[in-house]
Amino acid sequence: MKILVVEDEPLIRLGLTDVLIEAGYEVSEAAHAAQAIAILEADPGIHLVLTDVDMPGDMDGILLAQYVRNRWPPIQLIVVSGKAGIDLDTLPLGSRFIGKPYPQDQMLELVRSLFSTEAGTR
Repeated sequence: MKILVVEDEPLIRLGLTDVLIEAGYEVSEAAHAAQAIAILEADPGIHLVLTDVDMPGDMDGILLAQYVRNRWPPIQLIVVSGKAGIDLDTLPLGSRFIGKPYPQDQMLELVRSLFSTEAGTR
């Protein structure tokens, strides 16, 4: 399964990418929404987008998640933020939210559960 990690903080992005690769996933990385969209357009095999809310550029993680849901409906979505006050009603249907900081095992369990749900719907 392929995962796209969208995170503007390089150390967080690299750490999460390493954990996901060690768990057996194929991972691509983007530092902002525009880069993420370019990767999604080039790679139709991505199954999950894991995005931070706060990013540079014209589109934050919530808008990116909404864009992905509208353009690529089958892609699973996880939205992450360390800020309080995220309105979960603004997240696209079927997406998941996890607050920062999160234990790595909690993130891996969420990723695994989304992929097992996806496999069950095929």
